[in-house]
Amino acid sequence: MIEFPLHQIPFEREMLFEIYYKGTLLNTHYRADFVCFGSIIVEFKAQTQLTSADEAQLLNYLKATGYYRGLLINFGASSLEYKRMVFGYADK
Repeated sequence: MIEFPLHQIPFEREMLFEIYYKGTLLNTHYRADFVCFGSIIVEFKAQTQLTSADEAQLLNYLKATGYYRGLLINFGASSLEYKRMVFGYADK
């Protein structure tokens, strides 16, 4: 969070998203770690390695919010791990 303003990256922290299923608002929400530039979901992890469950979490966030781009960053591995994900971009 400290680095974003230093690099002039606009962001919102712990942004809440309402979740809809087939047009119906569900009684739950997603809380993204960060949304940068108003359109990129950024999720931070601190574990030994990224897992398919972490990727599925970000993919679900993208599907549920209608955002196209996400970044999964893991600070817990011996060297920084990251994964860029895109969902639904070709559809638009």
